[in-house]
Amino acid sequence: MTVDTHCPYCSLQCGMTLGPGGAAQDGGLVVRERAAFDVNRGALCGKGRTAPAVLASAARLTEPLVRDDPAAPLRPASWPEALDRVAAGLARAREGHGADAVGVFGGGGLTNEKAYALGKFARTVLRTSQIDYNGRFCMSSAAAAGNRAFGLDRGLPFPLADIPRTGCVVLVGANPAETMPPALRYFTELRAGGGTLVVVDPRRTRTAEQADLHLAPRPGTDLALALGLLHLVIAEGRTDDDYIAARTTGWPAARATAMAHWPELVERITGVPVPQLRRAVELFCAPESAMVLTARGPEQQAKGTDTVGAWIDLCLATGRPGRPHSGYGCLTGQGNGQGGREHGQKADQLPGYRMLTDPAARAHVAAVWGVDPDTLPGPGRSAYELLDALGAPGPDGIRALLLMGSNPVVSAPRAAHVEQRIRSLDFLAVADVVLSETAALADVVLPVTQWAEETGTLTNLEGRVLLRRRAVDPPPGVRGDLDVLRGLAERLAPARAAGFPVAAEEVFAELRRASAGGKADYSGITYERIEAEDGVFWPCPEGGEPTPRMFLDRFATPDGRARFSGVQHRPAAEETDAEYPVWLTTGRVLAQYQSGAQTRRVSELNAASPGPYVQMHPELAARVGADEGDPVAVLSRRGRAVAPALISTAIRPDTVFMPFHWAGAGRANSLTNPALDPVSRMPEFKVCAVRVELAGE
Repeated sequence: MTVDTHCPYCSLQCGMTLGPGGAAQDGGLVVRERAAFDVNRGALCGKGRTAPAVLASAARLTEPLVRDDPAAPLRPASWPEALDRVAAGLARAREGHGADAVGVFGGGGLTNEKAYALGKFARTVLRTSQIDYNGRFCMSSAAAAGNRAFGLDRGLPFPLADIPRTGCVVLVGANPAETMPPALRYFTELRAGGGTLVVVDPRRTRTAEQADLHLAPRPGTDLALALGLLHLVIAEGRTDDDYIAARTTGWPAARATAMAHWPELVERITGVPVPQLRRAVELFCAPESAMVLTARGPEQQAKGTDTVGAWIDLCLATGRPGRPHSGYGCLTGQGNGQGGREHGQKADQLPGYRMLTDPAARAHVAAVWGVDPDTLPGPGRSAYELLDALGAPGPDGIRALLLMGSNPVVSAPRAAHVEQRIRSLDFLAVADVVLSETAALADVVLPVTQWAEETGTLTNLEGRVLLRRRAVDPPPGVRGDLDVLRGLAERLAPARAAGFPVAAEEVFAELRRASAGGKADYSGITYERIEAEDGVFWPCPEGGEPTPRMFLDRFATPDGRARFSGVQHRPAAEETDAEYPVWLTTGRVLAQYQSGAQTRRVSELNAASPGPYVQMHPELAARVGADEGDPVAVLSRRGRAVAPALISTAIRPDTVFMPFHWAGAGRANSLTNPALDPVSRMPEFKVCAVRVELAGE
């Protein structure tokens, strides 16, 4: 029997078909192309093709593990014992230190049903405000900027299929050739049809090699670059004045700040030559339609919201958003980074993209949940702030943590500090597929199902709600996350346990009611409709039609107009100096995904990307005295990482790059800066000051 489903990795959520005939190490399953699915049209990257290998991996957890005391090793346990221990650990913290002494940390790979249930569990069973998720590290700055400008955040407000139909794409801080390879065809088709591609990246990546123009700014200067381009748009008379007057507000302030960033100043700040700035403006403004797409490069900065806002201002000034085949969009990273925050994992949001501080939103969701709105806690800490509070002394410290689908020991900034905070908890419970670096520190580890062993919905980067279907039975001893939450609710709040069904479709039916009337309205979406239409774009109200393209008539603001940001450039939170004279930027590689907890267990992927490295320019390598493959140490004010040198002219001489998929000595996030954006609370992963030297013996 074959099953149409979706890849477990990135936000493309590529369509695939699973069926029998695979090798034993793949659980007897083989992945086949599903050409009819619009997003990838059959194309799959190596991670998607090898996804069944994780299902049958010897590293799979197949029974609960518990620790009898902090110094004891983890040992196998029954499910009743494990759930009893989790409930007791969470209850002790709550009873001894208050409800907010219990934290919940989720993941951007959880299905919509799991994300919804986890948020509901935190707020109605644990009664804690302390819930957030690793999606905060993904696109929260773009979300904040989108909400500020348009009144609504949906990663792409248009389908991917619109990309080849536009005239120019400016791709800022994105490398889809490695992070989501099936999407690269859209940019290839764009250029084949006469459109142009401008890539902004400090490195000449595989994506940048495909571009008509590559701008390589210093890390942390994307905001100045956007303002410099807008300055030239104004100076050259390329603004769309009728559009600005009819569809926007705030233009005078945005114009004034842009005019303060003249080209020669921007060249000094960014390192991008003035002729390249002028060429970028020419390419972007010449065609009738154009897009700016951002990813983690400009977003993972302590000024990420303003940086994205400046790129949106460039789009608004040229009349792009809300017009066919034009506008601004964000390339979401994680598989369900979009849906994960829409339905309750984020510290300040309720299902349907409702805000916790809105009395009407609280009343609506509370009615669906059958609780008094006054019992719902207010907004809690953002992801890094939550992790930083783990085990902290005093009344504000979090004493116990329930963690699902995340591995912050590898993925969080200032990771050594986060690891120490996790170790200082009174109690840690982790639900995961494998014994990740974080799960290895837990008091209780719960083995849960993964993608092909369960049914549930996810929302891809286009805002298309998809149905991932169960194709195989999980190993004996493994339970679903919804089953885990039901078991914990039965122990912690028996009167509320009926509100935590284990059937995903039943959870989705409640999610539809909770989201009805919200910004992310799923009330008109059903499993049957998703199957019939192969995905449904939100918002889709009950009895209404999906919305593949947004803002065509008005923006989601009270007056229907988009807002200019009018922001000014400011330096990175940490500048280079004599002691730390080099910039570090981080990112992903083709064969690995996120913290690598799953992909590092697939032999084919490990053969392609076996470990971390430090990419550096030959000039820097010569100053350091490093040859290709030599172990080099990268040091920041927060830690030290050691990895082999990869010497390449594809990176700026003042910058080094490290992929962040590995733990141990090569852990890139030992170095990164947790300085937070004041609006999105996104840490500054993409830029920090380091020094590089040969590693000692």
